[in-house]
Amino acid sequence: MHYHIAMASYEEILNRLEAEGNLRAIPASTEGKIVDFSTNDYMGLAERTDLREKFFNLEEHRLLPMSSSASRLLASCQTEHNRLEQTIEELYGRPALLFNSGYHANTGIIPALAEGNTLIVADKLSHASIIDGMVLSRTKFTRFPHNDYDRLERIINDAEGKYERILIVTESVFSMDGDRSDIARLADIKRRHENTMLYVDEAHAFGVEGKYGLGLSHDSPAFQDVDVVIGTFGKAAASAGAFASVTSTVKNYLINRARSFIFSTALPPMTSAWTRFMVETLTEMENERRHLRHLSQLLHVALHINGGEPSHIAPLITGDSRQAVELSGKLKALGYKALPIRTPTVPAGTERLRFSLSASMTDRDITGLGNAITSLMS
Repeated sequence: MHYHIAMASYEEILNRLEAEGNLRAIPASTEGKIVDFSTNDYMGLAERTDLREKFFNLEEHRLLPMSSSASRLLASCQTEHNRLEQTIEELYGRPALLFNSGYHANTGIIPALAEGNTLIVADKLSHASIIDGMVLSRTKFTRFPHNDYDRLERIINDAEGKYERILIVTESVFSMDGDRSDIARLADIKRRHENTMLYVDEAHAFGVEGKYGLGLSHDSPAFQDVDVVIGTFGKAAASAGAFASVTSTVKNYLINRARSFIFSTALPPMTSAWTRFMVETLTEMENERRHLRHLSQLLHVALHINGGEPSHIAPLITGDSRQAVELSGKLKALGYKALPIRTPTVPAGTERLRFSLSASMTDRDITGLGNAITSLMS
């Protein structure tokens, strides 16, 4: 009896979500010719079969283990992980530590750094993994209005002297709107307040933004003031996993305190080798990054976005879940895939289609999308 009551409550939740237009389902594989604006394959590497052939043509890669079979603290196979960390260290000029995903990084590192009497202050539009990391920290946290640095500084001024440390957390390129943080301003705030750390998630900038695609933080004169840089490999790098670029002290501390690192089976050696191959490829792709910036400008025009810096991520706000689902379906029928983004991923009233670009796209792909949207919404 109790089992059936519990199951019924789940059904009620699902029925409510469906009525609101917020019921999610795993989409089927896309068949036929379609331009995919929903993937995070920003540099077009995931579809490059030539790179897979080149990787597996190297004899040293063919028989790499497909599993680590243990966490990094127990695994026998460490060579490929160490080589990948060394590659990241050479690029950023400071130590790196691998994590299984961006989610693992944020939910492991934030609670570890917040140990003791810490206040976490995060941008209100930060990713769900950052929010979950704050909740898991069991310490006090608050959020400041998106990119409102005057408000951030007032929060820190009020908190100064009351905590052992203050941890400022933000993204560099925000995943839903594509807008950017002001790294220099954040670093300035951090410098002027004692016992304050700056944590920047570069998930949607790594491989795309800055020299060699190393993100906004690395490109900033204030890079040394960014205490933690998070980068992910599952987007522009067409692989899996994530890294934290930190000082040697913080790296050793995380090895001992970040639960998602300590208690997760490590990435497969094969994956780490592929990631290193892809990162080395990414750093040389300046022409593709230039093309992606050009496409970003075209998308800005196609979506009639006024103001702001063009980005490889751009939203079309519908403000209603059902409208987002309906428009997505109509666009797909015309050959353009852009999936609806609904609450709670975004705040209620800001439901949208989210368009993300790939360097493999052409001008015609963007102008065609713009024409399709115009015809559907006129």
